[in-house]
Amino acid sequence: MRPQELPRLAFPLLLLLLLLLPPPPCPAHSATRFDPTWESLDARQLPAWFDQAKFGIFIHWGVFSVPSFGSEWFWWYWQKEKIPKYVEFMKDNYPPSFKYEDFGPLFTAKFFNANQWADIFQASGAKYIVLTSKHHEGFTLWGSEYSWNWNAIDEGPKRDIVKELEVAIRNRTDLRFGLYYSLFEWFHPLFLEDESSSFHKRQFPVSKTLPELYELVNNYQPEVLWSDGDGGAPDQYWNSTGFLAWLYNESDRYNPGHLLPHKWENCMTIDKLSWGYRREAGISDYLTIEELVKQLVETVSCGGNLLMNIGPTLDGTISVVFEERLRQMGSWLKVNGEAIYETHTWRSQNDTVTPDVWYTSKPKEKLVYAIFLKWPTSGQLFLGHPKAILGATEVKLLGHGQPLNWISLEQNGIMVELPQLTIHQMPCKWGWALALTNVI
Repeated sequence: MRPQELPRLAFPLLLLLLLLLPPPPCPAHSATRFDPTWESLDARQLPAWFDQAKFGIFIHWGVFSVPSFGSEWFWWYWQKEKIPKYVEFMKDNYPPSFKYEDFGPLFTAKFFNANQWADIFQASGAKYIVLTSKHHEGFTLWGSEYSWNWNAIDEGPKRDIVKELEVAIRNRTDLRFGLYYSLFEWFHPLFLEDESSSFHKRQFPVSKTLPELYELVNNYQPEVLWSDGDGGAPDQYWNSTGFLAWLYNESDRYNPGHLLPHKWENCMTIDKLSWGYRREAGISDYLTIEELVKQLVETVSCGGNLLMNIGPTLDGTISVVFEERLRQMGSWLKVNGEAIYETHTWRSQNDTVTPDVWYTSKPKEKLVYAIFLKWPTSGQLFLGHPKAILGATEVKLLGHGQPLNWISLEQNGIMVELPQLTIHQMPCKWGWALALTNVI
């Protein structure tokens, strides 16, 4: 990820979000077979758990966490683009002969505790994680057979980071385990040689990318495999369709049994300027919990998942500000998760009468949720879209539980009388949800 890019992602051609699940209890030969074409692959159905999860955590961690300055694109900005602040940082802090590879031994991860990470992620209310198994710098967080002396077993931590976190997540939490993998590497000689041939040569994907992807899938069985970084090369260069066909046919036997609607993911980072940890970040560089709750609510109401990024330090700690935001999100979801998890979009995504009101729904339960981010000083919340049914509609505030009084508005909508609560009686601090039963 570039720090300037905070995209809302929806499965573009070379940005692959691959969802994997263990085989269901049915014979493998009954599973649909996929051909290595985009038409065939696009017909593959989305696992239901992913749509229901709504909230995941992205973890950007690697050798770039050692300089921890400016961006996880540090190597590129320093050596390729020669951006002055990166050049000056190196001149001021390291000897002239220092190379980026020299950061490798300094990436110690000496305080990395996978169980502690897993407990923090569980407390956040997230339902899946995505760890950067390899960023564009090429350093792998597992002992890749295809990245000699530039991996976490041979250099730095001298540990299989991917395996440790996989075991902790699966043993201690109910989260799904996912991995990010960068397709290209900025300065790998084979990639640069392929690039100079206008990608007519395919040395890099054949000898590096594809073998490592197979290695990750076979050794760690990620339930999400998240890739970007095509390096300007076409999908044929990466053999994207061939790999996906293998993935869906040989490692994935999931069939939800019904077609789910198009899904998207809002991938964003708590640090507004970087995906990796930055030592120079100030408090105003981090999104507040109010801003993060708003991101989650807006995203889910529009049918997406929120993938929220943190950047651990070089020694493997999750800084206090990231941990605080994660735990705050978890406390909010403990109260309001009913309005987020396993919900669907409603006929209106947001209210047009009162700003900062967003809707989700559970049609089978005849429930609509109105999530409002500002508590009205009048104590009355006007909702322009729900239409009440006399004698059937009921309104409750999540975390409060008692039915609330409401009246129908003259044309459309309802006015809800909110309970009179002190700040200490509020069910949560950063946004609230009404459960509306039997509205149309």
